[in-house]
Amino acid sequence: MPATTVWTMLRNSSQLAVPQVALLALFVTALVTAQVTAAKVLAFELPVSIPIAGETLLLPGAALAYALTFFASDCYAELYGRRAAQVMVNVAFAMNFVLLALVWSTIGAPIATEASSVSQAQFADVLGASTGIVVGSLAAYIVSQNWDVIVFHRIRDATDGEHLWLRNLGSTATSQLIDTVLFVGIAFFLFLGVPLEAALSLIVGQYLLKLAIAALDTPFVYLVVGLVRSREQNSTALAF
Repeated sequence: MPATTVWTMLRNSSQLAVPQVALLALFVTALVTAQVTAAKVLAFELPVSIPIAGETLLLPGAALAYALTFFASDCYAELYGRRAAQVMVNVAFAMNFVLLALVWSTIGAPIATEASSVSQAQFADVLGASTGIVVGSLAAYIVSQNWDVIVFHRIRDATDGEHLWLRNLGSTATSQLIDTVLFVGIAFFLFLGVPLEAALSLIVGQYLLKLAIAALDTPFVYLVVGLVRSREQNSTALAF
């Protein structure tokens, strides 16, 4: 094989890696952001009253960031297959413990009181997630993300690779329900002792937001998948 052809193939291979790395980076960034923002509870006033939640939509601060992980994983699963998506999900699960170790070790390290813009207590309160938040988020993550990948590919197989919108919405809607119930149930209801009515309100608020994001992100899933596949076809054509 001519040296120029080999060089072209290597160059195209590195270019093809960019979308894959970008999706991995988006997934991990959103996941880490969700971990460090989970403890804050957000409140949004609604123009109408909805069952359970009422006129105020309550949801954990991690809801928006965590919803992006499902967008990234669906794009990744569509482009690179079920096995690759499950590897991403499970490796990222291990990275949660790296995050926790780094945060807790920083909290435990001595503080330079005069030079630090925040106190030791403030730093620990903001970044030191409670045991309930940690257990709830990890349990919800490992179950819901693997469920998302499995359902995504079962719908894909059942529809012979057609109807990307259906597997994106179907997998995300079911996995987000599992994630929301597990996270709020474990972290807020069991560990933090939030009343059942408040816990149900958190579940409704978080799930409604995630459903809305799933519906809104479907065109972007099509856009990302289309651009990456077009890039792959062009690179393959140039290689030959």
